[in-house]
Amino acid sequence: MTWLTAPAHARWLEAEGDRLLDFGRASRLPGHGFGWLDDDGRPEPDRPVELWVTARMTHVYALGHLMGRPDCASLVDHGVASLTGLLHDDVHGGWFPQVGADGPTVTDKTAYEHAFVVLAGAAAAAAGRPGGADLLHEALRVLLERFWDDEHGMVVEQWDESFSTLDGYRGVNANMHTVEALMSAADVLDDSSLRDRAARIVTRVVHQLAAGHSWRIPEHFDDTWTPVLDYNVDEPAHPFRPFGATIGHWLEWSRLALHLRAGLGADAPEWLLPDARSLFAAAVAEGWAVDGADGFVYTVDWQGAPVVRERMHWVAAEGTAAAAALFAATGDPSYAGWYETWWQHIADHFRDPERGSWRHELSPSNTPSHQTWAGKPDTYHAFQATLVPRLPLAPMLAAALRDHQLP
Repeated sequence: MTWLTAPAHARWLEAEGDRLLDFGRASRLPGHGFGWLDDDGRPEPDRPVELWVTARMTHVYALGHLMGRPDCASLVDHGVASLTGLLHDDVHGGWFPQVGADGPTVTDKTAYEHAFVVLAGAAAAAAGRPGGADLLHEALRVLLERFWDDEHGMVVEQWDESFSTLDGYRGVNANMHTVEALMSAADVLDDSSLRDRAARIVTRVVHQLAAGHSWRIPEHFDDTWTPVLDYNVDEPAHPFRPFGATIGHWLEWSRLALHLRAGLGADAPEWLLPDARSLFAAAVAEGWAVDGADGFVYTVDWQGAPVVRERMHWVAAEGTAAAAALFAATGDPSYAGWYETWWQHIADHFRDPERGSWRHELSPSNTPSHQTWAGKPDTYHAFQATLVPRLPLAPMLAAALRDHQLP
């Protein structure tokens, strides 16, 4: 028996998920929004309210409510109110990325954050919370009307406040989270057209770009969708747009390809499974313990050499989730072995039993680091890592919980 088939391990995952829910409750801010938590779980008072943090935490607590945690409902409602109030642009539509005490501190509209609003709306709608369905429908409308590039089957990245001027940058990170959001919304709304859009993105990124670059996914593009391989070469540890190829994204795309494959059923392209396996294998070969210590490096260059060697908690979380998904899709015991290796690594180094949640970043020697990430701003990746092994690959998490598919 592996951990993935052991009921006792499932109970441990459930307890870990509850521990993460407990930690995140302190992020609820008076008035509106979820705050950025420091290492001890206290909101940092000088930081603006971040759209991506608020949307992610709304999603997490909607999943918690769907799991029957009675104290999560008010947190979902708080998140929905924040997304329809403080963070919403009532004049031009869409959502502000950051809002401070005196109003928006960043006004450009970005696909990355808008994808998380769709994800939050889908989970809140699945949970049956007031305003959740309306939030989902509005967020989808904005995403598809403003960001969807039908010619290329991808989303564009960044508009100005009034949606008048489109920035020339194009990015894969926003498209990855758009895939997750569209598939979640497709399952909640029973709308296969949204899954078809997600499939177009996955085809371009995984089957064309990744396969065409030795599975090192290009992250940054110009407005013709031509890869800009030296983007941010002078800022390699950027939290959202780092130079080079991002190991954790290979794992995340691997898992999303498997969710898509399961959602499409008999209509799924045959390449989805082998491509998912190839991405996973590349992440192991070029990312795991390649520099003398356990852990995934953050990024590699275009020859596969490490660039930023810090270890990010979200990469380890996505590693366990991808391994669980591949084991579910194939039954190959090697994936169960990697799953156990990486959860042990998380328990040994990332999980913070004294101060709560997970340490968000470690040094190359697996000691706490803050080169890219300070504090513990959200629990999205870690919490989902406790759910993916216990749920089917389709539907996505919110709909699966709504449909009582959690054992």
